[in-house]
Amino acid sequence: MDEAKQKSGKSEEQSQQKPKAQLDAEFSELYREHLRDIYSYSYYRIGNHHDAEDLTEQTFLQAYRHFERAQRESQGRPLRPWLIRIAHNLAANLYRDRARKPATPIDESTTLIAPHTTEQLVEGREELTRVLGGVQRLPEDRREALIMRFALGMDNREIARALGRSDGATKVLIHRAVKQLEGLVSYSGGEDPNE
Repeated sequence: MDEAKQKSGKSEEQSQQKPKAQLDAEFSELYREHLRDIYSYSYYRIGNHHDAEDLTEQTFLQAYRHFERAQRESQGRPLRPWLIRIAHNLAANLYRDRARKPATPIDESTTLIAPHTTEQLVEGREELTRVLGGVQRLPEDRREALIMRFALGMDNREIARALGRSDGATKVLIHRAVKQLEGLVSYSGGEDPNE
């Protein structure tokens, strides 16, 4: 009798789980839909193509490990905020690890390849540099919110889920971030006007 209950218990548990082929197909679709968003987020967060690629890969590897549970817990809501949260946590770990072990500086004998000098690349470069510099000087939560909103096109509800905040708090956060960034970009001096 106990064997029958154990067998029926196993079959109930197995019937609740999706077949691996179905999970893999669903994850592949999630990957295709959100690869660009996760890479963009990673790039804006880290500022380096190689690290952004690594962070993107790590994000999807971790997401794959927990995909089935995430599907159940999402109750049909989009999984993009969940993916962004994974990337956010991995980026925070990367920064923490780098703070413990600083990179080796480039010595004077190292030759660097000069960037392209076409007119198209130069046009607007100064303004872009000011904007990106301003974004980097924002507090982390404001920087995160702006990257999600403007680089990834996420709506306030998705950002709220990714940051673990209420919709109202997220709206205020984005508003304050935009105002602070406007001040940083329009300020011609080298220091933050809000300090």
